[in-house]
Amino acid sequence: MTPSEVYVARGGESELTSLVLEEPQVRTLVERMLKSSGRRLDLSSPFVDASLPDGSRLHVVIPDVTRAHWAVNIRKFVARARRLQDLVGLGSLTVQAAEFLHAAVDSGLNVLVSGATQAGKTTLLNCLCAAIGPRERVVTVEEVFELQVALRDVVGMQCRQANLEGTGEIPLRRLVKEALRMRPDRLVVGEVREAESLDMLIALNAGLPGMCSIHANSARDAVTKLCTLPLLAGENISSAFVVPTVASCFDMVVHCHRGATGHRYVAEVLAIGNRVENGVIETYPVFRLEDGALRCVASEVPAAEKFRRAGHDPAELIRQDGAHDAAAAVPGIRGAPTTPVFRDREAVSSPQPDEKARSSAPAGQRSRQRTRSGAREERIDRPAPGTRASGHRPAGRRS
Repeated sequence: MTPSEVYVARGGESELTSLVLEEPQVRTLVERMLKSSGRRLDLSSPFVDASLPDGSRLHVVIPDVTRAHWAVNIRKFVARARRLQDLVGLGSLTVQAAEFLHAAVDSGLNVLVSGATQAGKTTLLNCLCAAIGPRERVVTVEEVFELQVALRDVVGMQCRQANLEGTGEIPLRRLVKEALRMRPDRLVVGEVREAESLDMLIALNAGLPGMCSIHANSARDAVTKLCTLPLLAGENISSAFVVPTVASCFDMVVHCHRGATGHRYVAEVLAIGNRVENGVIETYPVFRLEDGALRCVASEVPAAEKFRRAGHDPAELIRQDGAHDAAAAVPGIRGAPTTPVFRDREAVSSPQPDEKARSSAPAGQRSRQRTRSGAREERIDRPAPGTRASGHRPAGRRS
């Protein structure tokens, strides 16, 4: 790639623009952009990762790491979604899943956001942070500033590279430790890549609610990766310590996916149990894609005690009686998307007419779906009272 080739991503696809630059112009532009960040780029440090004043992220690599020319990448974040309601309007999340995630954050569950590059992890993390109580103190730690938490009491910290003498570097592990001294009510780690995951687990194991993101191909791969990264902290750290700690710290994983058309959406919500058998953590899906829509497939919620202490009814959050059938389908998978309306629980003063009709329906006529970790799923339509059902009664919660 030469300076005369400038590409831009539109709709998830890379396009060649008509803009033509010369090598000196590229260097001048990079120097101007780095001036406000306080970071440097030279032969001793041929990489730079910086945040621009508008929130965009700049990454530059120079020769001889590259073949011949400077490689400049700018990730511009378009703030189309700041809250979970916005994700519902964009078709990235269903109404029921948005209500569940909102209640989970409000209840203090520890959430891990996973996904591939450009899958929308930072956007989802910002939307989840918007569900945090307005009187809570939030401390965020990142390699480069990306999070934009829409709360009042927020302290953001980013890493710092070493100076010309090779001193003064502040890694992410140091920031996680310093964050615990700032009386946080919530700890948000932008992304865990290496040994800093150990310090994060120790912080969350002390009773501090938190969230973070991680690169992974699936929700289960995210759990496996989180059990592996702390081993990079040293030879004295073993899986016998890390795996049970992960099981006790995190409550669920929210996995993001980017489709072929560039549309980003939540593909799965995975619950993390406290049981560990043969070094494997017990997990089960709470929401996952079925026929192009994100549907609830669980019969219980993770950390039900936390939901109850916060005033939420776990059974109401995962009800499967068709109350949320009007939720948006995921565009690009199957069917045309709709735009459902998200309503906060605090804003609901009286039930709607359709809700009254559903609540008056016999419980025996509701279709329920239960799932267990590693077990086959089964949907059973129970008949109305007075008729005889065929088959066996499924084990679990009564209607």
